[in-house]
Amino acid sequence: MEEKHLGFPVEIILILAGVILFYMVTDILAHRKNKSMSLGDATFWFIFWVIAAMVFAGYLWVAYDPAWAKLFVVGFVLEQSLSFDNVMVFMVIFTSFNIKDALLRRVLFYGILGAIIFRLIFASIGTALFAASPWVGMLFAAIVAWTAWKMITAGEGDDELHDYSHHWSVRFTEKFIPVYPRLHGMDMILTGKEVEEYRKEDATLQVRSGSARYATPAFLCAMVIQATDVMFAFDSVPAVIAVTKEPVLVWSAMIFGVMGLRAMFFILSSLMKFLVHLDKAIIGLLFYIAAKLAIEAGNNIFNWPGLHITPGQSMLFVFSILTLGVLASFVFPKKEEA
Repeated sequence: MEEKHLGFPVEIILILAGVILFYMVTDILAHRKNKSMSLGDATFWFIFWVIAAMVFAGYLWVAYDPAWAKLFVVGFVLEQSLSFDNVMVFMVIFTSFNIKDALLRRVLFYGILGAIIFRLIFASIGTALFAASPWVGMLFAAIVAWTAWKMITAGEGDDELHDYSHHWSVRFTEKFIPVYPRLHGMDMILTGKEVEEYRKEDATLQVRSGSARYATPAFLCAMVIQATDVMFAFDSVPAVIAVTKEPVLVWSAMIFGVMGLRAMFFILSSLMKFLVHLDKAIIGLLFYIAAKLAIEAGNNIFNWPGLHITPGQSMLFVFSILTLGVLASFVFPKKEEA
């Protein structure tokens, strides 16, 4: 399998570009209604993107090789699974800025676009580094293992929520554009003329005068989402690269995985209190990925004999541990405190 390379088929590149364009067009049309995403809509779109990913896997199976299709599916499932951690952080960020309903949907739109861009960049760099030196595998294994350890230690302080309204990305943004301190409908940027009108109506409003543009808390929230997306990309990119070193397959898994992120947010926000053990399954996945990266790097560096994990074995392990996490959540639910 290692000797074969998928390369950069034009057909696949066009399909991925079409997927991103479809997401942007449908979402922009949805924004015109200024409606929040209901649980029914979120479920529909989540299932839609899962089916779309499976159709793409079928295309890889028929047009190229079943092995490529299996690698894509494992990478896609990993990207979806690791998004669980993203969603938990996003919930806290939106609470910090009091973002709700239709505005939440709009901020997520820009967050997902940023996630696509950063993941494509990091995936390209990551696969190139892997091709350059096998020691990069050991480095990525350490990064993934550290991420798992951070999730374990963070679980000890779940009762304390962070306030992201003073995040470093907020302070950085304020250096370039003044802030209008209140939410204003669906607007993320206000003109200086609009702000002056509001100041006349409300003398208590404290805003720096003389600027042509002002950022609302919604814009600051979008900047925090983008900043945290960069950190999440450092985690998810090595995880998917552990499955396959083919850049096109890594891009594909990440694009299809991120497409369903917004729908997953609305679904998990409703089901989070039930899936209490899913985070433990994800921690187990991360340690498995770190071990797989270390083993593969050791095969190339130290010539370890007979150590190889096939795509089918990876698929079986990923699906099994996620299923155990979901089942454990229902069999051993979290007890409500008095």
